Amino acid sequence: MGKSGEGRKIRVLVGGVFDILHVGHVHFLRQAKELGDELVVIVAHDETVRRQKRREPLNSAEERAELLSAIKYVDRVYIGTPGTIDFELVKRIDPDVIAIGPDQKFSCERLKEELKRYGINAEVIRIPYLYKKDRAKTSKIIQRIIETYCE
Repeated sequence: MGKSGEGRKIRVLVGGVFDILHVGHVHFLRQAKELGDELVVIVAHDETVRRQKRREPLNSAEERAELLSAIKYVDRVYIGTPGTIDFELVKRIDPDVIAIGPDQKFSCERLKEELKRYGINAEVIRIPYLYKKDRAKTSKIIQRIIETYCE
């Protein structure tokens, strides 16, 4: 029986780039998994990374999906479609909860409104930073690598 106290398991959905997996990602995924019974991840398509981050992904979407699949908190991984949120994919996943990362630039209220337009009735929760916000951030890790090894 799921955490819901009834027969249906609570499905939590998260999305992100996850280009260099780091401790901040692990904390985020663990906290998201604690919101339900099953954690599903949509990893950003390479084209989406190029558009959002204005850089090439360091790891392909397939590689990032494989790494995420190996994390014990993650039950399933999908690769997103290029562009913004694929609401048809979200509808097929049928989440009870959508967990937003602390650094994701989403308005939870605006996302809830968009979800309703697609007939998706999921709770939207922002996961807070577990530690100081700059401690584990992909852009900071890349910057430290460049400063350490390229100068």
